[in-house]
Amino acid sequence: MDDELGARIRKEATYHAAPPGLGARILASLPEERVKQPAPKRSWGWAPGFAAAFAIVAATALYFLSPLSEDRLADEIVAAHVRSLMVDHAFDIASSDSHTVKPWFAGKLDFSPPVIDLTSQGFALVGGRLDYLDRRPVAALVYRHKQHLINLFISPGSREARLRPSERQGFNLAAWERSGMRWWAVSDLNAQELAQFRAALEKSVAQ
Repeated sequence: MDDELGARIRKEATYHAAPPGLGARILASLPEERVKQPAPKRSWGWAPGFAAAFAIVAATALYFLSPLSEDRLADEIVAAHVRSLMVDHAFDIASSDSHTVKPWFAGKLDFSPPVIDLTSQGFALVGGRLDYLDRRPVAALVYRHKQHLINLFISPGSREARLRPSERQGFNLAAWERSGMRWWAVSDLNAQELAQFRAALEKSVAQ
């Protein structure tokens, strides 16, 4: 019955168009909170600021994740060496005993640096300290040859040392990788004597 009545109404009812302005009057009569406001237009004014911030973050990440250039690394090594001499801070622990110096680093670094006494080869161990090189804490061992001090920096790493033997500001430098460690040596020794120090150290580490 309902279906039949609905069909007759749709067939026989008279339809009239709504008068002009009816919709606007209905909206005006409603409470403000019930009137749906048009969606705000999207603004991309934040885009330049976001792009700049992203560029800064990316550049910072690249700086800290990328290895230092050879020149900057050499500058850091020489600066650390000179700084230790200028402020009379060649070592935090003064000892010629490797069994005293090595345990001193325990708990201060996340690795255990090899500590080797080369007194019999003419390079006496005189102490050690903590330093900062290539964006990380490193062990610094100090040796003496005649009246010359040698700073030997050690940090873990299996990649090849990124520093060729060279001379900088009157100091000679050497770098190499062995036994999962990276080694940098710097001193005012002449290049031949520094090469002898490296050879003696590498021979002792290999034993």
